[in-house]
Amino acid sequence: MVVSSKQVVHRSRIAVLALSMTFVIALSSCGKKKNVAYRAPGLPQATETGIASWYGHPYHGRPAANGEIYDMEKITAAHRTLPFGTWVRVTNLGNNKTVDVRITDRGPFVDGRIIDLSHAAAQAIDLIGPGFTKVRLDIIAAPPLTASRQAYAVQIGAFQNRERADRMRNEMERQFGYARVVLRQGPPNLWRVLVGNTNTLDDANRLAEQLRAQVGEALVVRVDSE
Repeated sequence: MVVSSKQVVHRSRIAVLALSMTFVIALSSCGKKKNVAYRAPGLPQATETGIASWYGHPYHGRPAANGEIYDMEKITAAHRTLPFGTWVRVTNLGNNKTVDVRITDRGPFVDGRIIDLSHAAAQAIDLIGPGFTKVRLDIIAAPPLTASRQAYAVQIGAFQNRERADRMRNEMERQFGYARVVLRQGPPNLWRVLVGNTNTLDDANRLAEQLRAQVGEALVVRVDSE
């Protein structure tokens, strides 16, 4: 069969078009993968919804829980249970603005709140004015896995008076077998009372339910090097 020059040109154009479409689809697929949150190994959950707040002074310039000096104009955040170095995308559900933050600190130690943003991160999603808002957290990058044991406890109070904290610790130790007092430097200095020492979030959440029925507020926290 004889193929004319017009047929050759037509078929060439079709081939180029098909190749271009394949490239666009592949490129689009790669771009989407970069933004999809995932359940990273060793992390408690991939998404979380709740109330976000922000913090600045008097913590600016002081050591964060991971040992870094807290700079409220850097894009960082505090979370009670995520490992240090975890990257989280925070979406303000009121305006759909997002910011990607690195977890460097522990908190917020307020029932119902799930993350404390730096001043700069809060500005990025228009959180400064209202002070708090409902957000969604999506884990977008996990820190390197380590051989260290995961440990969780339940915080049931924070006291400026060390003697009050010790009395609470003694009572909790008598009832639940293990409790301790941990200093959170201020000002003011706060003595946090932590109960339990579990390997999993599920166990810590069950303990928190028992404690809420008895003492009220109970917050699950990750134990780092305390």
